[in-house]
Amino acid sequence: MDETTVVVTGGTRGIGRAVAEAFATEGATVVVGARDADAVATTVDALEHAGGTAGGHRTDVRDEYDVERLTETASRAGPESGIDVVVPAAGIYHGEPGQTPTDGESYSAFDDHWRTNGRGVYATIRESLPHLTDDARVLVPTGSVARDGTEGYGSYAISKATAKAVARGFAADTEFVVGCLDPGTVATALSGEIGRGPDSVAPMFVWAATEADPTTLDGEIVGLREWKQATR
Repeated sequence: MDETTVVVTGGTRGIGRAVAEAFATEGATVVVGARDADAVATTVDALEHAGGTAGGHRTDVRDEYDVERLTETASRAGPESGIDVVVPAAGIYHGEPGQTPTDGESYSAFDDHWRTNGRGVYATIRESLPHLTDDARVLVPTGSVARDGTEGYGSYAISKATAKAVARGFAADTEFVVGCLDPGTVATALSGEIGRGPDSVAPMFVWAATEADPTTLDGEIVGLREWKQATR
């Protein structure tokens, strides 16, 4: 993958960090974005120290101009111009996971969940479009909370359902492969640190970017079972 350029938002922690590491290990040029500039610098240093090629940009996905700068930076980072893989993994959860019922949330929490987890995915994909290579793939992390009426997840679940709809919209309206990956419950701050480790599911994103049938991925949700069946 030494001619592949990957952009990961939310790339300094959780699934995003693990995915960035997985792609860097495979030889891709990885460009990470996150709100905390120090965390971005630390992540880039760690990826390079491990032998990878990496870059980063302080990015708040709620601000499309931040995202525009990130994608422009990424498009010039690799040996070939353009972006081959986009992983919009930036996410936020206000409150304790499972303890934020829809009828008890503040409007400010609702708005920020939607702006970050929903609109942020939209901005990341849209600002990437001018830079995507012909065979580029966009891989949006999702989970059961985006499709099931799970008690206590309120506007976080609503925002994740929005992200899923955004992916399907871009899949329908552009020529690029845009799909969702459901790695199951992953132990991150957004899940209350319950579930499998991010490192154990990060290879799923590498597989989806390089080996998965594009017709199976485009506009669809690919889960752990499909990944494991394809790679066993």
